[in-house]
Amino acid sequence: MLMKTCNTMNPSDVDEGTPVSVKIRERVMAARKRFNANDNIADFIEPGELEKLLDEVEEKMKGVLSSLVIDTDRDHNTDNTARRVAKMYVNEVFRGRYVQAPAITEFPNAEHLNELMIVGPITVRSACSHHFCPVIGKIWIGVLPNEHTNVIGLSKYARLAEWVMGRPQIQEEAVVQLADLIQEKTQPDGLAIVMEASHYCMAWRGVKDMDSKMINSVMRGVFLKDSNLRREFLSLIPRKG
Repeated sequence: MLMKTCNTMNPSDVDEGTPVSVKIRERVMAARKRFNANDNIADFIEPGELEKLLDEVEEKMKGVLSSLVIDTDRDHNTDNTARRVAKMYVNEVFRGRYVQAPAITEFPNAEHLNELMIVGPITVRSACSHHFCPVIGKIWIGVLPNEHTNVIGLSKYARLAEWVMGRPQIQEEAVVQLADLIQEKTQPDGLAIVMEASHYCMAWRGVKDMDSKMINSVMRGVFLKDSNLRREFLSLIPRKG
């Protein structure tokens, strides 16, 4: 008598074979959220998965190097490049995609400060989302508080800027994201941000122009309505050189 056997597969075995990037992507899509290059997806990454994502990126980078016809087996300069690149992207350059926003302690405006405050220049580093080339520049932030505005430490503006810029960005969108974040945290009467940056997608490739910079700004609240305040802010920014 022949016996029919049935192979059953443990669901956890199937899950173990699923790339971690697929698991994260499925959670994001199930929540109907975006996962564009400059979006933060930290809410959908579980403990321990970032290291697995790094391993996955390393394996994919090995494929890229192979397709570029680089002999990583015999080239001592590139034998560990895939791992280094994976760590650079996941843990450094694009870290703002994968970790939660920095903890920011907010204090009430006890002294009812209502004068213009400027923070900067804050040095920022990002990567253009078109070519993944470096974007390096400076940011100036102007805040006009009111009695209800939350006050945050000066260094926290730099931490927020680093978190937003730590993703593939285009400069115009990056400044808006930072403005939205600071507006939400502090609720000032006015907010102004100016960013000046060099784009290596223009300096390193393409036209190879080393001297061009991009400057853009975002003005909110009274900075939009009061031209004198706007002019005062812009005049106080030492953008020479």
